[in-house]
Amino acid sequence: MRIDILTLFPEVCRAPLSESMMKRAQECGALELHIHNLRDWTTDKHHVVDDAPFGGGQGMVMKPEPIFAAVESLRKENSRVVLMTPQGRTLTQTLAGEFSAQQHLIIISGHYEGVDHRVHEHLADAEISIGDYVLTNGAIAAVVFVDAVARLLPGVLGHERSAADDSFSEGLLEGPHYTRPAEFRGWNVPEILLSGNHAAIAAWRKEQALQRTRENRPDLLRGDSSSLSS
Repeated sequence: MRIDILTLFPEVCRAPLSESMMKRAQECGALELHIHNLRDWTTDKHHVVDDAPFGGGQGMVMKPEPIFAAVESLRKENSRVVLMTPQGRTLTQTLAGEFSAQQHLIIISGHYEGVDHRVHEHLADAEISIGDYVLTNGAIAAVVFVDAVARLLPGVLGHERSAADDSFSEGLLEGPHYTRPAEFRGWNVPEILLSGNHAAIAAWRKEQALQRTRENRPDLLRGDSSSLSS
């Protein structure tokens, strides 16, 4: 997969996406990542990327010209253009999995009060939010999106079951895990995990996942979900 990120703050994206699993994804050839400065597509000597909104209001809005120019220079037949915006659909594990099947993603990272609405109307194929809150820098949202998608690419995670066992992969939060020592400060690992009975352990983990989901995310049990094609 190839991913191109368009942002005003390349270094915000570059550092976290060059470590750990994202570094591995690039080294093993699963991910080809390119991080671009949107100012490179401006045509004025001051590299202006924003302007005041028509009709008044506080803040600045990102101009359409450099965004359209950047996307049009990078887009191919198999490209999908993703705009990171608080007004987008909430990113889920299901959506991340669907995006991981794409061949080429171009990610537009917003900033200020957002982007000119013509980008929403005529350029973006999908609008994605990472949650019901607002960040000071859309590049952070782009990093979260790339991490969620790229870790699902074949060969990135160390174990083939790692992604399948993640929280949300089967509609539940992941259950608790323990490691050595078996006793720590008087707190003991549940006996079932020491039993060697794999069927019983699997059943215990499923029940724990259900319990954690009921307590922390009951909406998941109601079947709330999103889909790339909806």
